[in-house]
Amino acid sequence: MEDLYGFGSTDHLLIYDPGRVHRTDGEGCISDLMKAQIACHPKYQDLISAYIECRKVGAPPEMSSLLEEIGRGSYPPTVGCLEIGADPELDEFMESYCEVLMRYKEELSRPFDEATTFLHKIERQLSNLCGGTTNDLSEDGDGSSEEESCGEADLTQSGKDLCSKMTDQELKEMLLQKYSGYLSNLRKDFLKKRKKGKLPKDARLALLEWWSSHQKWPYPTDEEKAQLAEATGLDRKQINNWFINQRKRHWKPPEDVRAALMEGVGGGVIAGDGTRMEDI
Repeated sequence: MEDLYGFGSTDHLLIYDPGRVHRTDGEGCISDLMKAQIACHPKYQDLISAYIECRKVGAPPEMSSLLEEIGRGSYPPTVGCLEIGADPELDEFMESYCEVLMRYKEELSRPFDEATTFLHKIERQLSNLCGGTTNDLSEDGDGSSEEESCGEADLTQSGKDLCSKMTDQELKEMLLQKYSGYLSNLRKDFLKKRKKGKLPKDARLALLEWWSSHQKWPYPTDEEKAQLAEATGLDRKQINNWFINQRKRHWKPPEDVRAALMEGVGGGVIAGDGTRMEDI
């Protein structure tokens, strides 16, 4: 450290010269000159602090304390330091690197914060299932109002005994009783968000049954469509769309039918929607 910061009267070394950054031996290492100029920059303390904060993410408390001590001991003396504006290129480098480290620390912290929040919620829910909540968990205010309403009492010994003595079936029943309303709401939401246009199973089976018995000419008349609508509970548009899609995907006219269609073109035999019409 003394060699790094003790410049004495060699003030000329503090002049930043990009051409003298690398060693002449071809090793590609940053020269002592670059290290000295970075260490004497006013932003050096911010750089060290940002780096220490990155290393502290996810570290145990004792390691965090050690890193803070190392950071406090890494500050250079203020005598002979550069001033902001003396070297714009170095200023920009220090600013950019500090900003990069701060963003990196935020990215590192995000998954740890999310995991901690998730684990706290799971702990709280498990404690509630066993008859109470611990003091530590009750101090966390991250849970939902439903979770907070489960009580603020300590986890009692009777609650622990209850969890240990319950069979799988009993635990299953208790969970079902506790969350049946929530599961029911989820099912309703799922049904509401089903793909638009998807028909009920019974209705599709009825349409498929009609389709199977009319494979040669799967074009229901208006009367047949009315009967299908009454049997399935669907409206006319739904039935029309189903038959149009079904024919496009699963039907190819036999040769004799195709020939008859070709003969009937222009004679008004086939309506625009594919339904049969009387000859005009």
